[in-house]
Amino acid sequence: MTTTTPETGTGLLAPAPRRHHHGRHWIDDWRPEDPAFWETTGKPIARRNLIFSIFAEHVGFSVWMLWSIVVVHMTAGAHGHAAASGWALTASQALCLVAVPSGVGAFLRLPYTFAVPVFGGRNWTTISAMLLVIPCLLLAWVVSHPHLPFPALVAIAATAGVGGGNFASSMANISFFYPEKDKGWALGLNAAGGNIGVAVVQKIIPPIVIAGGGVALSRAGLFYVPLAVVAAVCAFLFMNNLTEAKADVKPVWQSLRHRDTWIMSLLYIGTFGSFIGYSAAFPTLLKTVFGRGDIALAWAFVGAGIGSVIRPVGGKLADRIGGARITAMSFVMLAAGAAAALWSVNAKNLPLFFASFMFVFVATGIGNGSTYRMISRIFVIKGELAGGDPDTMVHMRRQAAGALGVISSIGAFGGFVVPLAYAWSKSHFGSIEPALRFYIAFFIALLVVTWYFYLRKKTRIGRLGV
Repeated sequence: MTTTTPETGTGLLAPAPRRHHHGRHWIDDWRPEDPAFWETTGKPIARRNLIFSIFAEHVGFSVWMLWSIVVVHMTAGAHGHAAASGWALTASQALCLVAVPSGVGAFLRLPYTFAVPVFGGRNWTTISAMLLVIPCLLLAWVVSHPHLPFPALVAIAATAGVGGGNFASSMANISFFYPEKDKGWALGLNAAGGNIGVAVVQKIIPPIVIAGGGVALSRAGLFYVPLAVVAAVCAFLFMNNLTEAKADVKPVWQSLRHRDTWIMSLLYIGTFGSFIGYSAAFPTLLKTVFGRGDIALAWAFVGAGIGSVIRPVGGKLADRIGGARITAMSFVMLAAGAAAALWSVNAKNLPLFFASFMFVFVATGIGNGSTYRMISRIFVIKGELAGGDPDTMVHMRRQAAGALGVISSIGAFGGFVVPLAYAWSKSHFGSIEPALRFYIAFFIALLVVTWYFYLRKKTRIGRLGV
């Protein structure tokens, strides 16, 4: 079965008619499934491309989430006093600000995936890395102008969404370099390099902006400018374009006819969407709910780090126990974590609030791994039920790849919805408690959906085991 990841529609890159390009960075003869070719020629090239892809993707993911930690320095204090940066954003404004890049990044995932075969993997990695310079420079400029209207600030923050699109194109590109037996490992490593960027940016930016005294928020954007340029230069010098790939949108449209594509998109909002959304919102919540910006700047990164590292565990548990069972367990954990966070807000118990969110991040990581396993397994079962002949299985693998692209894009919108729900709750009720109650109900609903469609023995998929 084709090994893919829900972070990208990797199967959408298909063998193309042989094209010949001039230049040493284009490869016309690429046969990763040929053992002799792979060991003597393919593996070193693939490894080199993977290394520089991880670097570029990591920078992209970090830029995507850059506002999540910068905004802590821009939020007003307990009595509405301006922060040391000169900004005095309300909690709702701050949460809206961190939501926008997530929404833009989710929207860009599909077009960025198709950009790889259109421009070439090396070329698009170079272009997309250079595009990261734009949101970095804009951030460096805008944070020094605290009197700008909020809509202008939102528009500038939106440009950071290109980092989210960068992740999708990176995954699509690397998928074509590796043989089927190694794709899972390579894509997992590539994905981990991106996801951990959230924790890295939330860890390293706070000391950078306060180095030497005062608060110099412009350094946050300026710090990533040379990194983006280096990533682009490295991609230009050391990566390759493969001619044996073309964009194929047909499986995407075919996957939309499957009910499971839409059901799994909903479940993926609850897992990956929660990971991105909570990662973006957590620092601001620590600052605005408990007034502890110091803790937000020093320790918020732990949650995103845990969620990134624990993800492979979810995949392994799903392989042993079943993806649907582990996904259901993750929703139970998410509901329990949200309930504990709700209690901690009522009790004004900061240690419990922090611990509750760490538990939530563990649950999102486990759920990310298990939903990936479910998506692949569902389409294998559909192929087996349709006859299981080789042509049918190939057809279903292609549709699974199309579904993964759709699910990846829709699921990532959770990163947009989560902070906005907190912003709405804070602005209308003066508390995040209504939002937490909504999340508890939402996770319970997703648990029921998982059981109804994928665990009940009355369903064919439930009997066969997802």
